Amino acid sequence: MLYDRIAPLLPRVQKPARYTGGEVNMVVKDPAKMDVRFAFCFADTYEVGMSHLGMKILYHILNKEEKVYCERVFAPWVDMEALMRENGIPLFSLETFSPVREFDLVGFTLQYEMSYTNVLNMLELAGIPKLAAERGEEEPLVVAGGPCAFNPEPLCDFIDLFMVGDGEEQILDLVRQYDAFRKQGATKEQFLLHMAGRQGFYIPRFYRDSYDEAGGFLALTPTRPEAPATILKAFVPDMDAADYPDRFIVPFTETVFDRVSLEIARGCTRGCRFCQAGMLYRPQRERSLETLKRQAAALIASTGYEEISLSALSTGDYSCLPELVRGLMEQHKKDRVSVSLPSLRIDSVLGETLEETRQVKKTSLTFAPEAGSQRLRDVINKGVQEEQLLDNVSDAFAKGWNGVKLYFMIGLPTETEEDLLGIPALAKKVTERYFAVPKEQRQRGLRVTCSASSFVPKPFTPFQWEPQNSLQQLMDKQRFLREHFRIRGVEFNWHEPHLSFLEAAFARGDRRLGKVLLRAQELGCRFDGWNDCFRFDLWMQAFADCGLSCESYAYKRFDLDAPLPWDHIDCGVSKAFLRREWEKAQRAELSPDCRLHCHGCGIQAKFGKGVCPVAHAR
Repeated sequence: MLYDRIAPLLPRVQKPARYTGGEVNMVVKDPAKMDVRFAFCFADTYEVGMSHLGMKILYHILNKEEKVYCERVFAPWVDMEALMRENGIPLFSLETFSPVREFDLVGFTLQYEMSYTNVLNMLELAGIPKLAAERGEEEPLVVAGGPCAFNPEPLCDFIDLFMVGDGEEQILDLVRQYDAFRKQGATKEQFLLHMAGRQGFYIPRFYRDSYDEAGGFLALTPTRPEAPATILKAFVPDMDAADYPDRFIVPFTETVFDRVSLEIARGCTRGCRFCQAGMLYRPQRERSLETLKRQAAALIASTGYEEISLSALSTGDYSCLPELVRGLMEQHKKDRVSVSLPSLRIDSVLGETLEETRQVKKTSLTFAPEAGSQRLRDVINKGVQEEQLLDNVSDAFAKGWNGVKLYFMIGLPTETEEDLLGIPALAKKVTERYFAVPKEQRQRGLRVTCSASSFVPKPFTPFQWEPQNSLQQLMDKQRFLREHFRIRGVEFNWHEPHLSFLEAAFARGDRRLGKVLLRAQELGCRFDGWNDCFRFDLWMQAFADCGLSCESYAYKRFDLDAPLPWDHIDCGVSKAFLRREWEKAQRAELSPDCRLHCHGCGIQAKFGKGVCPVAHAR
C-alpha cells in the first residue's frame, strides 16, 4: 500500500496533517466497486484548497453518485515534494492514497493564474505526461474548470477538456457521459468530439490559433465540424435547486478559513469595471432565507464550527440580509456561533445587521473603496461616495468595533497622483471618525489596515483592452504611498508588483504562453503565488528561452476592434456592452445598479434570466 511508504516521511515535513487524510466527514467508498474515479486536484497547499468552497460543493455532488468516487489531491509543499521525488512516491489522493495516474479523470480547479506551474508540476509528480498530445488511451483524461477557464489558452497544451461556467450540473454531465462512452468502448477522441457539442465544454485540440506577421493574435478556428465557433458557459438558474453540501470535511490542521461558508448569492449587479467575477457570474441569483437557514443548521451540526461566513461577491446586497443574520443568530446564538460579513459594500445598509452579528463576537469589517478619489471611483463604476464609507465606519466604531480593513487598487486606468493621495487621506479620515466617538463608548485599540493591490486587466471586463502599469510605475506608486502613510493607528500593506506583472500576462495570454509555462516549470517555478517561492528571474529566463516578451502581454493596449484570444468563450456578457462601459469609463460616467436599470449586457438574451427591469432594456 502506498501509505506505508508515505507514513515514514511525515515526521520530516513541516505540516504532516496535509498528507494524512482520514478527516471527519471524509467520504469513504470502495474504489474497486466504482465505475468512475475522479481525482479533484487543487494546485496549491492543503490549507488553501480545503478553504475553497467550490471544491467542497463539487466533492459533495460527485460523491452523491453511487458509482462515482471523487478524491482530493493537493500540491505537496516543497519539503514533501523533495521527499516524494527522492523516494519515488507518485502524487496521491488523500482518501485512498491511490496514485493519481490510476484515476479515470484528473480535474484541476483554476482559481489563479499564478498556480499554473503547480498544475504542470502535479502532472509530473503523478507520472502523467504534461502535454496532452503525448497522453495515450491508458492515461487519465485531464480536465479543468474554474474562473481562469474563461481564458483557457495559456493551458491548452496541457488540458484535454475545459469546463466553462457553473460546475454543479456540468460536472455530473461530464462523468455520466464519460462512463457511458467508456462502456461503449469509445476512444478518447470519440468522447471529446461528443463533449465538444455540449454547452460549457471546450476541447482545445479541435481548434487552431493564427497570428499576423507582427505576432498579433488573429483567430482561433475550429478544425472539426463538431467544435462550435463559440462556447457558451454552463449556467445554474436556480440557486435553491442547486445541490449544496450538508457536511464539510473538518481538517486536522488549521486552514485559511476554519468556518462554515454559506453561499447566499452568486453574481453581482453593480458592474465594477475592473471586476472579472462580476461579469463572469452574471446574472445575480440568490438563495432563499429558508434554504440558507436549513443549510447552516446542517453544516454547524456536522462540523462543530463556531462561525458562519456569508459568501457572495457583495454580501451587503443580499436582499434579505438583516432577516438572514437575525435568523441565523437566533438559531445558533445558544451555541456561541458567530456570523461574519465579508465583502461589504460601502453603501450597504449595515446598522441593524451589525447589531445582530455582535451578539456573540465582533468579527472584522472589510470595505473596498478601491480608489482614493471620487473621480476614479466613478471611472471604475464603484458608485459610492466617501461620506457613505465614513458614516458606516462611524456607526461601527460607535457600536464597539475598533478594526477596519480597507482595500484599494493602484494602477487603475486614468489614475493620477491626486487619486493616489486620496488613499492615505481617506484612511486618515477613518481614524478621525474613530476618535470622534466618545472615549467611554468606543473600543480601545484602533486598527485600520489599508492594502493596495496592483490593477491587473482581466478578460470579459470593460478594462480588458487596457495595459497594465509598468513595473517601474507600480513600484514608484508604492513608494509614493509609503511616504504618505505615516498615520497613527494605520498599517499599510502592498502586493508584489512582479507577481501582478506575470498575472496580467497569463490573464490575457494566448496559446504561445504554453511553452513559457512549460519552460518555467522545468526551471523550477512552482508555488509562484507564495513570496518565499516566487522566482521572477526564472520566469524572465523562461520568456527569453521561448523568444517571447512578458511586457508584450501585460503592457499591451488591445485595439477595441481587434480579435482577442478569449473571444471563442461566451460568458453571456456581450463585447458591445463591455465596449460601451469602457467608453463610459473614459468619461468617468456611472452605470446604475442592474436592479435599477438594464444596460443590455446580453445575459437576458442568452439565458432568459436576470435581475434587471427588462422593460428598460436597451
